[in-house]
Amino acid sequence: MSRLDAFLALVRRNCRPGIWSQGVTLARAGGVVVDTRTDEEIVLRVRTPGRPVAPTVVLYPGEREWDCDCGGRVAPCEHIAAAAIALAPAEKTDDGDAANRPAIALATVARSFRHVIYRFSRAGSGLRIERAVGTDDGQAVKLLGTLSGLLAKPDEAATLQIEEFDLKADLLLEAGTRGILPPTKLEALLRLLVGARHILLDGVPVASVEEEVRPRAILVDHGGDVVVTIVKDERVVEVVSPGIGLLADGALARMAEIELTGGWLQHLPIVKPYKAAQIGEVATRILPDLSRRMLLDVRSARLPRVVRDLEPRVVIELNHLGQGLSVFPTLVYGSPPCVRIDDGKMTYLRGPVPVRSLEDEKRLVHRLRDELNLVPGHRVSFDGKDAATFASKLQRWRGGLTGDAASIVKPTARLIPKLSIRDEAGNVSFDLRFEVDDAGGEAGRTVDAQSVLRAWQEGLGLVPIDGGGWAPLPLGWLGKHGDKLADLLAAREASGAIANHAIPALGALAAALDCPPPAALDRLAPLVDGFDKLPAAPLPADLTASLRPYQQRGVDWLAFLRKAGLGGILADDMGLGKTLQTLAVIEAGKKTLVVCPTSVLPNWRNELARFRPVLRVSAYHGPSRQLDHTADVILTSYALLRLDGERLATDAAGKPRRFDLVVLDEAQAIKNPDSQVARAAFAIDAVSRLCLSGTPVENRLDELFSLIHFTNRGLLGGRRSFEDRFARPIAEGVSGAAAELRRKIRPFVLRRTKAEVAPDLPPRTEAVLRVELDDRERELYDTVRAATQADLVAQLQAGGGGVMKALEALLRLRQAACHPALLPGQEARTSSKLERLVEALDVAREAGSKALVFSQWTSLLDLIEKRLEGSGIEHIRLDGSTRDRGEVVARFQSDDGPPVMLISLKAGGVGLNLTAADHVFLCDPWWNPAAEAQAADRAHRIGQDKPVFVYRLVSEGTVEERILSLQERKRALFDAALGDAGAAASLTRDDLLALLQ
Repeated sequence: MSRLDAFLALVRRNCRPGIWSQGVTLARAGGVVVDTRTDEEIVLRVRTPGRPVAPTVVLYPGEREWDCDCGGRVAPCEHIAAAAIALAPAEKTDDGDAANRPAIALATVARSFRHVIYRFSRAGSGLRIERAVGTDDGQAVKLLGTLSGLLAKPDEAATLQIEEFDLKADLLLEAGTRGILPPTKLEALLRLLVGARHILLDGVPVASVEEEVRPRAILVDHGGDVVVTIVKDERVVEVVSPGIGLLADGALARMAEIELTGGWLQHLPIVKPYKAAQIGEVATRILPDLSRRMLLDVRSARLPRVVRDLEPRVVIELNHLGQGLSVFPTLVYGSPPCVRIDDGKMTYLRGPVPVRSLEDEKRLVHRLRDELNLVPGHRVSFDGKDAATFASKLQRWRGGLTGDAASIVKPTARLIPKLSIRDEAGNVSFDLRFEVDDAGGEAGRTVDAQSVLRAWQEGLGLVPIDGGGWAPLPLGWLGKHGDKLADLLAAREASGAIANHAIPALGALAAALDCPPPAALDRLAPLVDGFDKLPAAPLPADLTASLRPYQQRGVDWLAFLRKAGLGGILADDMGLGKTLQTLAVIEAGKKTLVVCPTSVLPNWRNELARFRPVLRVSAYHGPSRQLDHTADVILTSYALLRLDGERLATDAAGKPRRFDLVVLDEAQAIKNPDSQVARAAFAIDAVSRLCLSGTPVENRLDELFSLIHFTNRGLLGGRRSFEDRFARPIAEGVSGAAAELRRKIRPFVLRRTKAEVAPDLPPRTEAVLRVELDDRERELYDTVRAATQADLVAQLQAGGGGVMKALEALLRLRQAACHPALLPGQEARTSSKLERLVEALDVAREAGSKALVFSQWTSLLDLIEKRLEGSGIEHIRLDGSTRDRGEVVARFQSDDGPPVMLISLKAGGVGLNLTAADHVFLCDPWWNPAAEAQAADRAHRIGQDKPVFVYRLVSEGTVEERILSLQERKRALFDAALGDAGAAASLTRDDLLALLQ
């Protein structure tokens, strides 16, 4: 068996039965034509019904491979099978029929099919075209009108071999194209016919080629001048149409640069002489331009040689400009540069002339812009921080540098920290500078610590040296001590003195640098080492109370802070006597300012009169308020601190007043450090500052920052530093971040819980009273949810607006879960939750208990009050409109007082002692558990002798159930700062999504 026979047998074995049958049909129809044939490759065309262009099959017998351009998914396809059948010797099939045609000779098959012949003819100003149907030898059988019309005739189409370019040419020429072809249409047609075999020019076979024929530029010396002559390509023997030339080898080719040469080459030759003074322009501009556009033949001995192997590069000239930098980037070729590119034009410098690479130049210009924000040929200057930022970027730049500041990329200087501490009469100050160790530079040069720290915080690698030059940052040292240095600088005043709370940190830095610590560090040792080592503080002689042991320890701590000029946060649980502990450290004859909510002012006045009767107390409150500058204690509200902060901060003579002690009760009122009341508090000058708050963290760690900033400014650095070092890492669950925060604030925050310090306090039981909505309430709730949920959830998920709308929708859902009458346009006498509350109050009353009923909405209290009146349950009410809070509280606390008190959460959540109650009902759960805890602690506090039961009324299948889950996350946030648990987020967009879905 011959190699071809074995190959064709292989094709058959690989064909699917159905494909082989289709191939038999095509072969029997006479649709296979051998195009070319060699020992290694056989090219065939297989005519297929329904396909005007016959697919091309290529067989490689020696390689045992085949290919077809039909685009089918099966290989071998039916066209390959047909080709194999046409080539194979005749053989019998199982039924005795001849399955395959005999091999077909090329000449025999070719004569059986016709092709489209393109016949060009010369005219006076161009070429005409006519198409005909003819044979391979160019003999026309008939003229062709449109190909589509011919293909519509089955008898004609059966004998016609169509190519892809024939179809495209038919669309280009359209029906009835007559006259001279326009240059653009002729050029497009010749592009389509590249490689076609049936083209005639005035009856002579020609070809169409892809190549564009370019003119030739010849440069020669002529005396002292240089002459450039542009002539046609020697291969062009005739221009047959504008822009189309006939070459010596019988090919039609498009001609380039016809704008310069003319469509008929009528402008050639072009002769341009250049004087000796213009040789630089010739070398740098004209020659590179000519080399891109045409063949260049340089025969001059006067011009530099043209080279093609040079690549463009960027060179940056750097020079010192005081503490700044002068930067001049250039785009050049060669090293040293032989030419420079300025705004796209070449400037000759020396040596050979390169052939420009515009793509490489563009890439370098973009990289220079993207990485350094520079443009070649444009000088820029950088000063201060901008210079340091640029210098750090430049260290990552891969390119050439020159100039007297080029060494900043690899600086040799080292920075060595040098610390000096002064302790004069208890006022501690320090100075930290970084000395420059540079063998090649001047001695005694330094860099201030603020510059080094700023560069480090901004992620820079270099810092300018006083007197010129640059030095790399001591990153290892800053990694260990940079945060400590930031805290010290934040706590340092303009004079260099630091706040007392920063003295331990300064001592730690001194130890790291082998410097003597400040003498003042010894007096703060008990605070740093632990609260148990604090000295016992003597109590005021006029104090009319006996302190519990934990309260005495709190007084010891407060007194130590006050004596040391430090501030603190007393964060004891509600009801553990924060007010009493504070009263024990107020000194007669010294000025103390107490700021508290308006509702708590009477309580402070009463407590001062009760426990410290000798102190002179003045309440700065009311429309006719006046400051009593002789008072020991001035009481005022947060509202007046915001309005009259400047007046409170000055004495009778109008000079700045310095209080001995400033106390903020319910200090969460300044939890937003950007609020007016917080800024007014920050502006009050005092020796010592104290915050009282059972909930110093409610929603965000920023709240704790605000309280710490008030009590010990600079302890946690600035806002940005706090966010980067603590708030964000804790929110993201970074290991160790919460522990580091607690370590820093531990000496200045005292937190004790009831379970820890008051074991004799009666137990507190918390439970959820679940309420099932009736059918009408459920339908109303579902209607409210359906009306808002889908749109609001989509807005929130898209990250756009909708937060305020979502909060409003959440309010409506919560109201619908409590009472239909809370919703606009709805009326209802009662609700399932209200009936459940009245039932529980009846049980408590019959057991002889008193109860507190809390709600955020006075409108809900109105509905509860009407229901209680209808049930005959005696009650009393306290909200923002209550005039004499003390009388209302006293009446409820009395043995014969009413068994129920209705309280608005805002008005009664703080500052009240309601130990007569042992039942607390929270009618509408809030996502901030601290607010609910404050309310419940009105009853569960020192003085309570009965077990306390706290009930949350929650409607099943409503948003209230999701609020309970959210409360657990909020509790975790408090523990992250003051306890041992992990972090939690504030009420974020994700929280809203969870509540609404």
